[in-house]
Amino acid sequence: MRLPLPRRSGPESSAAPGSKRRGAWLRHGALIAGAILATGFVFRQAIFGTPVDVYEVARHDIVQTVVATGRVTTPQRVAASAVVTETVARIPVAEGQSVRRGDVLIELDDRDERAAVLQAEAAIAQSEAKLRQLREVGLPAAQHALVQAEANLRLAQQQFERNRDLKAQGYISQSALDDATRNLDVATSQLKAAQLQVQTNTAGGADLAMAQTALDQARAGLVAAKARLAQTVLLAPVDGVLIGRNVEPGDVVQPGKELMTLAPTGETQIVVQVDEKNLAQLELGQKAIASADAYPRERFNADLFYINPGIDALRGSVEVKLRVSNPPAYLRQDMTVSVDIEVARKSAALVAPADAIFDAASGHPWALVVAGVRAVRTPVALGLKGEGRVEILEGLGEGARLVPVAAGVAAGQRVRITDVKSDAP
Repeated sequence: MRLPLPRRSGPESSAAPGSKRRGAWLRHGALIAGAILATGFVFRQAIFGTPVDVYEVARHDIVQTVVATGRVTTPQRVAASAVVTETVARIPVAEGQSVRRGDVLIELDDRDERAAVLQAEAAIAQSEAKLRQLREVGLPAAQHALVQAEANLRLAQQQFERNRDLKAQGYISQSALDDATRNLDVATSQLKAAQLQVQTNTAGGADLAMAQTALDQARAGLVAAKARLAQTVLLAPVDGVLIGRNVEPGDVVQPGKELMTLAPTGETQIVVQVDEKNLAQLELGQKAIASADAYPRERFNADLFYINPGIDALRGSVEVKLRVSNPPAYLRQDMTVSVDIEVARKSAALVAPADAIFDAASGHPWALVVAGVRAVRTPVALGLKGEGRVEILEGLGEGARLVPVAAGVAAGQRVRITDVKSDAP
């Protein structure tokens, strides 16, 4: 027969129900305390008002700017390219290096061009020798032949006249006279030939002119050969900075292919894209403050000098160029820069912090003005919009206290001022 187990007795069995009841009472007590505290807070807010820090409308100078982002550039860039097909032999400059006009940028293989120069020089030497030969040998020989031809002609003339007289007297036959006549004709022809030979070897003569022409052609060939040789060395056309390089030693370059890009030293410009909604505010000559993204704490001045007459339809922007008169040393080509273009300025304007104006971008801005112990909604008219400030044209007076938008206060709500600030944060 199985005996029943004895009931367990002790503190655990007796304390369990009481412990649960105490925990429930504690939870109910916490809830009740929280509700009392919340009710007290709401009651306190209703009686004393929501504590807020307010801004006071005051008079300050205000500057309205148009903000844009762009890049540093120069009015023009120079592309260095070859005009001959050759292999790159040497590149003595590095990308980013400053160069002076006439510095060597690229040297091409020039063995063929140097050989062409030597060949042209040899052609000149040959032509000069030919011309010298005509002047020093050909002309004297022709002149000597002319003298001899003249002597032969005189002798033939005398012989003819003697034979003619003898024939008339009947001392010689007709055949003897014919021989003398023939000898005279030959001597006359030889004289004419000698005269022509002298003429062609003197200044203006055909042989001398041909030799001079050959010399001129040889000299022109040398100029052309030297020009082709010079084309194997690419020189910097202007002072500037090498900002691009697309070639290495050993490459075969083709005429017209861009090998290097040079940014000329001179005027520095900034090209930015401005939202077209700000176009009406832009004018030539406006001042600007710019800073490079790489050096955000450094500022430099710029002047607006160009507004593109066209609009970029895809981006809804207009291109604007600014001139940097005194660019800082750290400024580099294609650097990203931020620009604040000053489009309007007013001294001692009635201004309020921008974060105290509700619906500032709409056509009906308004502010919460502390009147007594309540926040009252007040329509306002805005003027210039500066950095953290807006100009108040209508609706508020100097000294008016405004509740910030971020305070979360509703119109008509009771408020309690904890601090008054007279400027934008």
